[in-house]
Amino acid sequence: MKKKRKLNIKRIVLVLILLALIIVGSVLAIQKLTHKEEKVKEVKEVAAIKAYGYTLKENATDYYKKLFKNLEKTLNEKEVDEEKYASLVAQMFIADFFNLDNKESKNDVGGKQFVYSNFQSDFEKLAMDAVYKSVESNVYGERKQELPEVTNVTVTKVKNENYKYGENNDENAYIYNFEIEYKKDLGYQKEGSLTLIHNSQKIEIASMSEKTSAV
Repeated sequence: MKKKRKLNIKRIVLVLILLALIIVGSVLAIQKLTHKEEKVKEVKEVAAIKAYGYTLKENATDYYKKLFKNLEKTLNEKEVDEEKYASLVAQMFIADFFNLDNKESKNDVGGKQFVYSNFQSDFEKLAMDAVYKSVESNVYGERKQELPEVTNVTVTKVKNENYKYGENNDENAYIYNFEIEYKKDLGYQKEGSLTLIHNSQKIEIASMSEKTSAV
């Protein structure tokens, strides 16, 4: 009888120790998760051009912020200079899309707000499978990965031409060539061509391709 009681007591003690370890482990895990949640960065919008739906995030580069101010000034004029507007859209799209250093994850695709609205979903998927594929998450601000930072974008208008997309047609689409300068050369794309189309009052990116030769 005494042996049985001793065995039972030992079992009870072991069970209590295991329960205590489980509880302590759970508490530590919760504390760690809570600590992580507290560190998650929230990227806020600091400016907007409401009539056109453009927004500016607080983590944008100084170069991009400068472009945004120029865009705001251009679009607030009584008569919008369409050539200047198209040029700024081309610059800002490239400056945001290829600047991966300030992106929170591969899902945080830059330049999306300048893409033709009906193409945005497909554009985002293509970007995540290509340029953004290797971007590590930085939602807790602990990323060590070296990523490109765009310091300047030069755009040159090549021509205006007819552009067909779906059942629509733009007889005066803009074709721009671009060149990118980075803070550090990490082997990312440095040049190419953009096609910009009219969509109501907005000018939007319809396609990106290799550099176009002037005709």
